[in-house]
Amino acid sequence: MIRILIYLCILAAAALGLAWIADRPGDIVLTWQGYRIETSLLVGLAALLGFTIAAMVLWSILRFVFRFPSLMYLWKRHRRRQKGYDALTRGMVAAGAGDLRAADKAAREAEKHLGEQPLSLLLKAQVAQLGGDRDAAERAFHRMLEKPETRVLGLRGLHIEARRRGDGDAAFGFASQAHEIAPIGWAGQAVLEHHSAQENWQRALQTVESNVKRKLIDKDTARRQRAVLQTAIATEVAERDPVEALSIAREAAKLAPELAPATVLLGRLLSRRGDLRRSAKALEAGWRIAPHPEIGRAYVDVRPGDSANDRLKRAQTLARFSPEHPESRLMVARAALEARDFQKARDTMRPLMEDRSGLRPTVRACLLMADIEETEHGATGLVREWLGRAARAPRDPAWIADGYISDTWSPVSPVTGKLDAFVWQTPPERLTPIAEPAIPEPAAPLPQIEAAPVVDVTPPPAPVEPASTAPETAVAPVAVEATASIAKAAEPILTSTSSEVLPATPVPDAPAAQKKQTADAGAHLPDDPGPRGR
Repeated sequence: MIRILIYLCILAAAALGLAWIADRPGDIVLTWQGYRIETSLLVGLAALLGFTIAAMVLWSILRFVFRFPSLMYLWKRHRRRQKGYDALTRGMVAAGAGDLRAADKAAREAEKHLGEQPLSLLLKAQVAQLGGDRDAAERAFHRMLEKPETRVLGLRGLHIEARRRGDGDAAFGFASQAHEIAPIGWAGQAVLEHHSAQENWQRALQTVESNVKRKLIDKDTARRQRAVLQTAIATEVAERDPVEALSIAREAAKLAPELAPATVLLGRLLSRRGDLRRSAKALEAGWRIAPHPEIGRAYVDVRPGDSANDRLKRAQTLARFSPEHPESRLMVARAALEARDFQKARDTMRPLMEDRSGLRPTVRACLLMADIEETEHGATGLVREWLGRAARAPRDPAWIADGYISDTWSPVSPVTGKLDAFVWQTPPERLTPIAEPAIPEPAAPLPQIEAAPVVDVTPPPAPVEPASTAPETAVAPVAVEATASIAKAAEPILTSTSSEVLPATPVPDAPAAQKKQTADAGAHLPDDPGPRGR
């Protein structure tokens, strides 16, 4: 819109000028070499304008003729660069698609037309990585270090190659150089992971502060990383300097109240110091945020030497903050078992044993029920039943980092060395879960398996000849073999009712086995699952 207004203003000014000249006529007289030219003012101005335009056109033609060689050179260079960039485009697409042959051809063409440009070196390095030629890739990245604009890119590539070949020191060196050149997220994270993997917690904490100043990480991430590192430092110095460890653990729990290891460490250090009230208060605060079995154990053991009944009362006190949480019930049931209050333990565990919304009792719940049965009644059939269910039950939450499952928390992942990689979660379930009954009842006796009829395997009597009469003892091995085959056929039926595998016992003969089975199928205890339980 502004350009249109300017154009209209110029036209208006030109029109006004021509009108002004037309209102004031005049003549122009030119005398040169005996020639006299007379014309009006408007015609003279038009002739001057035409001469000027003709001179400009002639100058452009002459300039083009004299610059033709240089223009041809510029055109060829532009065409070569265009071919090079087209090759780069094709090479990048081919490398992304995994077409090694096309990417290699495009990389050679790009290097031919562009030389060692940053993008051509990058494409060459990617082709080498795609083809598994690590040496060629490193040579390309080393050439990038020679140019300031590609130095960080070369350090990034060399860092990746060093990590792939397992050279942690070289990878750390390249990341440190990149971290000094510019504030780059991957370099700061790599330096932090290196110090963490080496358990150099103080240097790792300094790196976190440096990353915060350079705005490489947000405040929440920095707060969490500080808490994890301070928990690691407090754990390391707890034995030699409990006072310093207590101060650091208190700061870690303040930064990340949801970090259960920091809360547990603070509670245990306060308990060791004798400050039971503050210890219980800190553990209760952590339990309110997220009930965790380690917090429960620390709370129950907050006062060493307490009786089992006192420990049960303390467990019940902590469970009031999250009464329906499974960890609360498991903690109270375990304390009740130690206090030999079996009825309390069973009542507490009953909601976890019921099949609600398709949920099944976990491994810890089944094992705890097995402990309750064994402590109260001894090694009965229900104990074996609960142990069998534990072998097929869903797994309980555990500390998981990069696919590694651990019973204890660690500041770094043992697989990748990443800081704060452990997460408290349930491991993946098996693909086809096994359906189980909700509550185990006293096992009923198995239905009696009718003994197979005795098969007469005695060969038909041969003609009476003195020389070919078979001895009487020759029939015994054949009978034993037939009876063993019958027992083998019945074995899957007997073993299909339980996961326990019993050793095979020889069957003497069918009538004797039938009498023994009839005798064993008599009375047995209510909690005995039957013949398989024995």
